[in-house]
Amino acid sequence: MSPPAQPSTPDTSTRLALWLPPAVLAAVLLATASRYGLHRDELYFIACAHHLSWGYPDQGPLTPLIAAAMTALAPGSSWALRLPSALAAALTVRLAGRTAQELGGQHRGQLLAECVTAVASIVLVTGHLLNTSTFDLLVWTGALWLAVRAVLREQPRTWLWVGLVIGIGLLNKPLPAFLAAAICLSIAISGPRQLLRTAWFWAGAVAAAGLAVPFIWWQAAHGWPQLTVSRAIAHGGSTSSQPGWAVLPFQLLLVSPVLAPVWIAGLLALFRRPEWRAVRFVGWTWLVLAVVFTAAGGKPYYLAGMLPVLVAAGAVRCEAWLAASPVRAGAARYRAGLLYTAIALSAVVCSIIGLPVLPASQAGPVVAVNPDAGETIGWPAFAATVAGVTQQVGEPGTVVFTRNYGEAGALQYYRHRAGLPARIFSGHNGYGTWGPPPPGAVPVVVVGYSPDAAGRWFTGCAVRTHFHDPAGIDNEENGVAILVCRGPRTSWAAEWDQLRHLN
Repeated sequence: MSPPAQPSTPDTSTRLALWLPPAVLAAVLLATASRYGLHRDELYFIACAHHLSWGYPDQGPLTPLIAAAMTALAPGSSWALRLPSALAAALTVRLAGRTAQELGGQHRGQLLAECVTAVASIVLVTGHLLNTSTFDLLVWTGALWLAVRAVLREQPRTWLWVGLVIGIGLLNKPLPAFLAAAICLSIAISGPRQLLRTAWFWAGAVAAAGLAVPFIWWQAAHGWPQLTVSRAIAHGGSTSSQPGWAVLPFQLLLVSPVLAPVWIAGLLALFRRPEWRAVRFVGWTWLVLAVVFTAAGGKPYYLAGMLPVLVAAGAVRCEAWLAASPVRAGAARYRAGLLYTAIALSAVVCSIIGLPVLPASQAGPVVAVNPDAGETIGWPAFAATVAGVTQQVGEPGTVVFTRNYGEAGALQYYRHRAGLPARIFSGHNGYGTWGPPPPGAVPVVVVGYSPDAAGRWFTGCAVRTHFHDPAGIDNEENGVAILVCRGPRTSWAAEWDQLRHLN
């Protein structure tokens, strides 16, 4: 086997230059952080921040804890709420460059890895919002960088750090467990198999499991709701669910179509390049996870955490491609121009798709490509519409019950401005664990259900109005019905188990 690639040691000016793409990305994300509004998931995380726990039906405690910290520091500031995500995205970009360095990339290769990662649509979309996916991407990138470093530098103790990073990630969401299992299986398939007999490797596994114990304990105590959520996602129960066959084609979009050849070249090189034989398990890890997520019906972005390491490998190959002796004069400049044009084009297109660049009234085409953009528009108007119905009812015991956590989170967040009741209720995911309204709380303003659906649990339901987004955005709430019902058919306590739902 060829000796492992030796990472280069950049000088001070080079190190500073390698911080430029992360810094520019963070600046762009923060400059656009206050445009449009909060995402439905962010509103949910803020609600979770008022019910801090070691677990929730659909996630671990990490992101709600971050939401709690940022809202305590700067209540009502979307800029502050999204600051951790911008920093996480910037660090993901920097780690892509560090991974390229471990794989033998020189300054140009490291800078290419960072630039391609910085303009990737998945990095821009997740970096703009406070979301579990943002920190999941960072966890995967960090764990894989450390794994590559541990093998190529022959530092077995680094596997303990791999385990610690994965363990922290498990307090965010369960996906890093798939990464850990896939790494172990891939090492067994392709080597270096001696790692499986190394105490430090298994110390990392123990560290990861140990950090995850509080979340696992919470899930066990509550009947493993995360498994129900996962099954619902696999059967299309989530708004971002896709059929299993879409997992692989979707990977072409997560960086950008014109830059997909970079990470594909990196994936192929991990299997074919002799000097990367020791880290071939990284390529196998991608392959194992692609098969698992396709078969299990996982969301296409579940594989996104593999992209920075593949981009890093591809950037090292691109560096060699750009430095190759041209067959004829000008070929090197043509190659460089082609690559830099692809990066610039991706930066423009992915920014328009992933960030609130266009006015909200002109965001319709963007929402058609990136539905998450539509879920940040119209919430104040939505809250005002529901508040108008509650004020028409005019009874002091009126409660509001919504179909999903996005609606509940928005009404809770904007309740003071809109004049809504102090507490908003829903049976969806975490809201379902926080309990029903108090006994005798009637009448009920029911949001998001059809009259027939609401009639299963409530009596005397009548539609009062429908919400229509003032910007004309066709998001999940556009057109939903707002009903007034006399109350639950029996009692809130008796109906609550039927009103709860997970997806």
